[in-house]
Amino acid sequence: MQAFPRSAPQDAATTDLVNRLRGQTLPPVERATGTPLLVAGSTAVGVDFSHVLASKLPLFIGVVVGLAALLLLIVFRSLMIPLQAAIMNLLSIGASLGVAVAVFQYGWLSGVVGVQAGPIDAFIPVMLFSIVFGLSMDYEVFLVSRIHEEWVQRGDARRAVVQGLAKTGRVITAAATIMICVFLAFALNDDRAVKLFGASFAIAVFVDAFVVRSLLLPALLQLLGRRTWWLPAALDRLLPHLAIEPPEPVDEPALGGERVDEPALTR
Repeated sequence: MQAFPRSAPQDAATTDLVNRLRGQTLPPVERATGTPLLVAGSTAVGVDFSHVLASKLPLFIGVVVGLAALLLLIVFRSLMIPLQAAIMNLLSIGASLGVAVAVFQYGWLSGVVGVQAGPIDAFIPVMLFSIVFGLSMDYEVFLVSRIHEEWVQRGDARRAVVQGLAKTGRVITAAATIMICVFLAFALNDDRAVKLFGASFAIAVFVDAFVVRSLLLPALLQLLGRRTWWLPAALDRLLPHLAIEPPEPVDEPALGGERVDEPALTR
């Protein structure tokens, strides 16, 4: 049987119709006739796909965040670095999703963007989380590794934050600006899904680079001070040792015990 609802396929009323058919209308008919009844169509497929992604999304987020935190724990030998990285990465992603829902689903400033209010595509949160989390970890490791180098050399936690941010902040913001321009180019497309994709990613990169990495993360590390790099001795002994950069090569002595020097270059 084919039925054509009065509302559009992406309208919330059509989704309510699918849920009402499955939850209230069809079950009594199934019990009375003994015949399984199914609801198909583009809206029904979208509802089912959303339910599958929603059921797997917590596991997906937990695995990704857990593995990233474990890697940061091993590399930087700190409890606070992986904890703040997980929280702040989720903050960036949550802010971008919030803006996307406000504009594309609730219709705030939709006239400026050039879209009509409607449901968010189910694949957007998964793709947004995976890609933005990877970019956030890139900025995180780049900034924190420089701060960690200053901390190891000087032993001054607050000065290490200042020096690390001064030497990497411009690189992070410049790279983020390029990424924002690329994603905004997608937002100029007339297709709603592509526009949603580009706008969400541009907002996420802006929040992560200019708010989280340039403001919140340095402020938090300044407040923590030396406690940033604290790690229990028992846990330190259990964790393997990994280095971001290989150790500097050491010149091997010659057979007679004397060091062999490289010949000088001549013009």
